[in-house]
Amino acid sequence: MKRIERSLTLFSRAVRVMPGGVNSPVRAFKAVGGTPLFIRSGRGARVTDEDGGEYIDYVMSWGPLLFGHAYPPVVSAVREAALSGTSFGAPTEREILLAEKIVSMVPSIEKVRLVNSGTEAVMSAIRLARAATGRRIVLKFEGCYHGHADSFLIKAGSGAATFGEPSSPGVTPGTAADTRNADLNDLGTVKEVFKACRGEIACVVVEPVAGNMGLVPPEPGFLEGLREMTANDGALLVFDEVMTGFRLARGGAQELFGVVPDLTTLGKVIGGGLPVGAYGGRADLMERISPEGPVYQAGTLSGNPLATAAGLAMLGAIEKEPDLYTRLDRLGARLEAGITRVLAERKIPGSFQRVGSMFCLYFSRGRVRRWADAAAADRERFRKFFHRMLELGVYLAPSPFEAGFLSAAHTEADVDLTIDAAREALS
Repeated sequence: MKRIERSLTLFSRAVRVMPGGVNSPVRAFKAVGGTPLFIRSGRGARVTDEDGGEYIDYVMSWGPLLFGHAYPPVVSAVREAALSGTSFGAPTEREILLAEKIVSMVPSIEKVRLVNSGTEAVMSAIRLARAATGRRIVLKFEGCYHGHADSFLIKAGSGAATFGEPSSPGVTPGTAADTRNADLNDLGTVKEVFKACRGEIACVVVEPVAGNMGLVPPEPGFLEGLREMTANDGALLVFDEVMTGFRLARGGAQELFGVVPDLTTLGKVIGGGLPVGAYGGRADLMERISPEGPVYQAGTLSGNPLATAAGLAMLGAIEKEPDLYTRLDRLGARLEAGITRVLAERKIPGSFQRVGSMFCLYFSRGRVRRWADAAAADRERFRKFFHRMLELGVYLAPSPFEAGFLSAAHTEADVDLTIDAAREALS
């Protein structure tokens, strides 16, 4: 049993001054029980907690650390930028350089606006979509997460074509009335909504690879179907690539699957671990954003010098490693094969789902294709598995509904140690 006395002490202090003792809900370990680990440091593929325990890390700050913790080029870039000033509230050259880099790498983006978070990026993209189409309704998918803006905290109503209900206190019924839900990987439910709301849908927003109900890839033809339906109806297609952007391919999931959206939201990797977000798309749409157009959006810290320096270092490193995504995919395949083999050996129902360097293990009797499948998986078995893996030195996402992430800092030896730990944990 690993010692966590320091984490226990810190958590008891934290709950007195912060809601739930954390600044983001999943960190509280509510889904798995127990006391969250307080992390002291990270280097490469490992993190060290406040009691000195070391873990192979598959959270990777929820995705942005493509090259691992304390990646030297990013650390150096941030240090150099900080010496010149941390914020100006005025334009800097690095903002242009980062925007140019994003435009050159992402197929759908002709112009881009930098913001401070993924939530802000998606919220702003939705406002732009409504302004550009003159329509109000947003169609999203059950189980996909697009940040905590009011429009996205909506659970499904009694049917796909009915407006949803607020899933958080503080979200008004009026906001819920402008949101519709459909089932991921089910074009039939999407067609129902379009039929019921003909000419009213401003946009369809989707994670092209869903990473907030575990890891659910798109079924063949699903993204293509969304592209066709939105184009035929005059609605916009918005890809939420906050998680998948630059992680699954140089140009994100849209490059990987060959489907080009109207608008794309980004985050995580483009900040190299610092707070950042962005939204972009066709020039004729982005030119509607203030001050060029009438759609208002602003931010004091948007394009912050530290975040843009980190992002430039990260994207520059991606460009220098042409085999990066092939290497990450090989590591992911090794982990997938090993965990799948362990499940078969132990005769435990499960589905290890993966796209490139993103993955999730469901204790389910079949493949997970949508939220209802994910919700039916064995959460109690996951809870026990999570804590046993933690004892064995492997830090997984503390929820059965979150994706795991590999990095270029992980090695085959790390993966093999993880498979061995899983074999013991599932014994």
